[in-house]
Amino acid sequence: MAYSASILSRAEARLKQAQKAHQEAQARRRGEIYRTLPRVAEIDRQLRQTAPRILALSLRQGLGQQEALAALRQENLALQDEEAALLDGAGYPTDALDETPYCPLCGDRGWQGPTMCQCLKDLCRQEQITELSSLLNLGDQSFETFRLDYYDRQVWPEFHRSPREGMELVLSSCRNYAELFGTFPHKNLFLFGAPGLGKTFLSACIARVVSEKGYSVVYDTAANVFARFEKRKFARFGEDAQQAGADTRRYLTCDLLILDDLGSEFTSPFIQAALYEVVNTRLVEDKHTVISSNLSLDAIRQRYSPQVASRLEGEYLSLGFFGKDIRLLKKQR
Repeated sequence: MAYSASILSRAEARLKQAQKAHQEAQARRRGEIYRTLPRVAEIDRQLRQTAPRILALSLRQGLGQQEALAALRQENLALQDEEAALLDGAGYPTDALDETPYCPLCGDRGWQGPTMCQCLKDLCRQEQITELSSLLNLGDQSFETFRLDYYDRQVWPEFHRSPREGMELVLSSCRNYAELFGTFPHKNLFLFGAPGLGKTFLSACIARVVSEKGYSVVYDTAANVFARFEKRKFARFGEDAQQAGADTRRYLTCDLLILDDLGSEFTSPFIQAALYEVVNTRLVEDKHTVISSNLSLDAIRQRYSPQVASRLEGEYLSLGFFGKDIRLLKKQR
């Protein structure tokens, strides 16, 4: 999962904080037990001396070595039994003094070999949702809060259905795409229609659900995405070039890219090439993409290259939005 360096860095910092808090909690509990049960503190001190004593006996040659080792081990077991009984009698679990890692799966490393551990994945997912929330106002945007009552029930002849019927289909498709991410029949969506009809809202809903499933999700406007590709090409050196390179790699490798407002950017041969790189690379790499635009497919064919138009028509499920501008209806109400 191609999380950004900033998301990964914040998640790793939070993991360290969680580890520290876990260690501090263990130390507080140990101190409480020692104050409550002084004999347990003494037993613990004796048990910590066992290893050096065993080592000293192991290095000593002569008669009685094995007998002394056996006696020491027996003493150690007796102390452990006494400690367990004292802890149990005071209402503590018998392993209350054990020093355990915050995450037993990875031992607090965050990784199991080359694979990210679930503890770090969960933190990356949370950081990603926080980042998406700052861009998409995810606080109140969900499939459950999407309101169909803004869409007219009157049939529009050119579409052979009402806006309400059309949006019921669009909403169902977007919801299934998000909830069945990875198994939905279509890997890519093309959301198109006039402004103010809910394209960005439903993109945010998809981003929320897919992100909560633990997939890496990147949302950005087409203008910003192409600006980063331009920066990558022309800022050859320095921190800006490195950051642009990292950003464009994320656009190409994340599990889900949501490219919003395609068509609002200034079109040039460079933009054409950048769009083709995004669309084609993600298709080749079998990545999922959602593109929203105010442009129809006919307008896409006129504005962009035949290669891009062909891929959008052939590899994307097209969902058309039509109706009255929701923003204006909200103001009127």
